[in-house]
Amino acid sequence: MKKNHWPHRASMPIAAPSIKFIVVAVAVTMQLFFIGWVVLGGLALFITLFVCWFFRDPERSIPDEKNCVVSPADGKIIVVDKLSTNEFTKKSCIKISIFMNVFNVHVNRIPFKGVIEDVIYVHGKFINASFDKASEHNERNALVIRTESGAIYGVVQIAGLIARRIVCRVKRGDLMERGSRYGMICFGSRLDLYLPSESRIAVDIGQKVAAGSTILAYLK
Repeated sequence: MKKNHWPHRASMPIAAPSIKFIVVAVAVTMQLFFIGWVVLGGLALFITLFVCWFFRDPERSIPDEKNCVVSPADGKIIVVDKLSTNEFTKKSCIKISIFMNVFNVHVNRIPFKGVIEDVIYVHGKFINASFDKASEHNERNALVIRTESGAIYGVVQIAGLIARRIVCRVKRGDLMERGSRYGMICFGSRLDLYLPSESRIAVDIGQKVAAGSTILAYLK
């Protein structure tokens, strides 16, 4: 069983997958200034700064309360619902959906310690992620995770209307700690969490949450 870690440096709080975008943006900006295109260079500099800000990856204080489930994403709770089954864990569950807008941190974190049992990628559309039908029709990537107690839960990255790239840096068999980074989605998107039906929910619809630090529920 292997532990997996998202590349991160505290001295450079930028999400690892963004480095190539930042390098390109900086190179273009420097070239524009070098050839004397100051106005375009200024615009490119603004875009470069925005890219750095968008891909920020701040440290978070991870709660250590027993059985607590932390949010996998920054954003707003848009769904809390009981389901008789779902396509990933195949069990009755409580579904919690988080909508991430363009201003949120887009790095995703593991809600609860466990082993990755499966990684399921589904091709799909790019409907506005705030719509419920996005859970069924949009491009998405799901992790099915088994906890030390044997509970099974799923966490699903869902591409939105603008987002066209889902990053997932874990694989089957990886042991993941609660609150550890595992991926990201660019621009507005959505995270769905499928918890065992007996879980105790600790959030309400409309509540704003932060990845890794806000407690969403408690497993039993």
